[in-house]
Amino acid sequence: MIVSSLASDAHTWNLVFLQLLIEELGYDVVNLGACVPDELLLSETLDRRPRMVVISSLNGHGYQDGMRVIGRLRAHAALTDTPVVIGGKLGVLGAEGRSHVDDLLAAGFDAVFDDDAESVAVFRSFAAALSGGTAREPG
Repeated sequence: MIVSSLASDAHTWNLVFLQLLIEELGYDVVNLGACVPDELLLSETLDRRPRMVVISSLNGHGYQDGMRVIGRLRAHAALTDTPVVIGGKLGVLGAEGRSHVDDLLAAGFDAVFDDDAESVAVFRSFAAALSGGTAREPG
């Protein structure tokens, strides 16, 4: 799987957390890090053909940057079936991020996880389901 931030997001602790969480589930992870330019995310996704792309946003620009990035990823026929998810702070005001979920899904994301308390558990289930439930359970 690929874990990445967006071009405008310099936060890294969230990416390390996601990498460790996904590795607990039994997946190999390529962590592209913070401030990832759209072109780098696109080229790495095309080159690596990951099981899923996980995009995390903490600066509140997840909606704005996510809408741009998903359009670029989905424009490539080779990536139309690659699961791409986004999560974290989707808007700068916090709670308004929930209003962006439908737009992000309609734009091509397979799942959207806002920054509420249940998101980690829901994400864990979503990621485990990609392997038909055969990914390792934590512990």
